[in-house]
Amino acid sequence: MKATDIRTKSDDELKAQLLDLRKESFNLRFQAASGQIENTARKNLIRKDIARIKTILGERTSAAAS
Repeated sequence: MKATDIRTKSDDELKAQLLDLRKESFNLRFQAASGQIENTARKNLIRKDIARIKTILGERTSAAAS
């Protein structure tokens, strides 16, 4: 997911997507612990997408506060 794609979405959509990514991250951690994970790179992609969304949400809240 690219930052330009994230910036076009509303805050509610981003929060919903953040929740979905956190659930997926949780499931991937369990799969990794049990040795069932197939795509190990997916964990890093999810983690980076979560960081991108949180960064953009933080930028929006700080811009609104100014």
